Amino acid sequence: MKRAFFRRCGHAPPEALAPEDQAVVDAFRALLAARKNPQAWTPGCNQDAAVRVGPFIERVRPRPGDDHGPDLIAVCLEHPGYPYTPYPHRYTRKGWLRCETKAILGVWNPAYQMLTHAAAGLDLPDDVGMAPALYGVHVEARRKNNRGYILLRLGPYTQARHTDRDVDRLSAHLEGKADTVLPGFTLTVKGAVFDVSDHLAYCDPYEADALALLAAAVGREGATDIPGRGAPVT
Repeated sequence: MKRAFFRRCGHAPPEALAPEDQAVVDAFRALLAARKNPQAWTPGCNQDAAVRVGPFIERVRPRPGDDHGPDLIAVCLEHPGYPYTPYPHRYTRKGWLRCETKAILGVWNPAYQMLTHAAAGLDLPDDVGMAPALYGVHVEARRKNNRGYILLRLGPYTQARHTDRDVDRLSAHLEGKADTVLPGFTLTVKGAVFDVSDHLAYCDPYEADALALLAAAVGREGATDIPGRGAPVT
């Protein structure tokens, strides 16, 4: 008895994939396209970005107003489905972090979702390769019309209690003379978020005493004919 063998012609159309299989193929193709031609992320573009965390890719959201730095910005890690997918309990928030702009792969693309820790059912590691974007202290100088500028920026502080300590020390130092230290201005001390994008404008409070840094800042302003060249305050 002769057995018949059937072969598929090389030009025959492939069998149609099941819808769920086709969805996987489409997602993988979208991922390849996104990795090959990522959309460039630029400072101040107000878009979520993709960064590498170990062998994974994660979604980060820039902090509003702190995403314009050419080398560093502040971001927080977001679940890849944000804001439509609630945070799983195992997907831990890390708070605001300092992110080098050179580490950004591009604008976040939903196709990257399959490359995240969440897609693998994993928690974020303790070390995500980004230091916390912590706290700062601002000493503001204002005229009687309430217009002014930031005389001194201190930061980053690693703990909120350190920020509170220097706010209290500086405020106590200025008590009774806040409007005479710098002629024409009244000085006020405030705790603030550390502005990563302007990190070069800050003085490190752990390398020098806050009171000495304030005295130096006042001395520089007193030596110029046009005080008030710092960042404006509203």
